[in-house]
Amino acid sequence: QVQLVESGGGLVQAGGSLRLSCAASGSIFKIDTVAWYRQAPGKQRELVVGIALDGSTNYADSVKGRFSISGDNAKSTVYLQMNSLKPEDTAVYYCNAGNSEHDYWGQGTQVTVSS
Repeated sequence: QVQLVESGGGLVQAGGSLRLSCAASGSIFKIDTVAWYRQAPGKQRELVVGIALDGSTNYADSVKGRFSISGDNAKSTVYLQMNSLKPEDTAVYYCNAGNSEHDYWGQGTQVTVSS
């Protein structure tokens, strides 16, 4: 089992920045990919960015150039740096990790961007 705990969400004005953290524990050796998803009210959950073991990333077009994923192996933590935030970035952000057999999710952290 893998446990994921997100933190760092909050309320920020448009144009501001936030950094989300996702701390992993448990059988983290089983993880092949890590991703951030988000779900806005009334909308489907969507991929924000994913990163594979080889370091390759896949960003949603809507966040390219503004968001950046990084990690600290020593802390088993993945970060999502979000800059130039827009009201449309408002959502619950979820950390996801897994491999071909298992999928793990955090509880989510709310990000609200005011105009």
